[in-house]
Amino acid sequence: MMSEKQLPASKRLLKNNRSWMSGEFKGKFLVTLSAVIMIVATISITIFLTTKGLQSFIKNGVSPIEFLTSTKWNPTGENPLYGAFPFIFGSFAVTILAAIVAAPLGIGAAIFMTDIAPSWGRKIMQPIVELLVGIPSVVYGFIGLTVLVPFIRGTFSGMGFSLLAGTIVLAIMILPTITTIATDAMSSLPKNLREGSYALGATRWQTIRKVLIPAALPTLLTAVVLGMARAFGEALAVQMVIGNTRDLPSSLLDASATLTTIITLNMGHTTYGSVENNTLWSLGLILLIMSFLFILLIRYLSSRRKI
Repeated sequence: MMSEKQLPASKRLLKNNRSWMSGEFKGKFLVTLSAVIMIVATISITIFLTTKGLQSFIKNGVSPIEFLTSTKWNPTGENPLYGAFPFIFGSFAVTILAAIVAAPLGIGAAIFMTDIAPSWGRKIMQPIVELLVGIPSVVYGFIGLTVLVPFIRGTFSGMGFSLLAGTIVLAIMILPTITTIATDAMSSLPKNLREGSYALGATRWQTIRKVLIPAALPTLLTAVVLGMARAFGEALAVQMVIGNTRDLPSSLLDASATLTTIITLNMGHTTYGSVENNTLWSLGLILLIMSFLFILLIRYLSSRRKI
């Protein structure tokens, strides 16, 4: 029996091609299988959550308009009320406020690392950002519960559990996301933008404000939207500091609740298939719809960046 070296060159080439084709097929199969599993999982979750979320409206007769606009939530009373507007408002309020706080800080840190002190700025900021990313959400919530809530209680009136506490905790949590993406956006800008601006006599701050930020604006907005998507779906840390009341807040110092906190607090205390359980699934459907809207917004901003 001839060894591989003794085979004619044409047969060795054919054998190598077969081996290569076999490996190529296996690689394509594994990659395709992974993509199919992700697609099927996403579609399955979407269909399941949509089906469960619509049960309260179709099967139990809850009015969608009342559900979305009413401010009264009392699913266990003699006359059950299913008004989710306070939770929808709380989710949007704490998300938007957290983005307003975190966006300037994250973008400012990115500018510091790329244009103010690029030589040593990343050496200081990068470990800090990585540390914030690695901290579990329950630790953020526990620090907020033991430090932030008593501080707000002692500084202002009220119990300390408030929209303000939830905003600060969420702002710190989404800060690494915004900072990381903003840093990549500023670093990826062509060097000739900076050089051309300096050649025209612009100062560093004029270059940053009038050239670099406008050029990177779509990606910077994408970073903020991704941070908002993270904040909108956060449950545990917010639940520990926001107060979890069913009333509509009238100020930053009032306690509130979000869609995620109400779901986590009540899902384990309801009977599967009951009206209250189905309304909680409806709250989850609202979260899913908002996630899709965030994705569409991100894709729109990404398409603007390519133009």
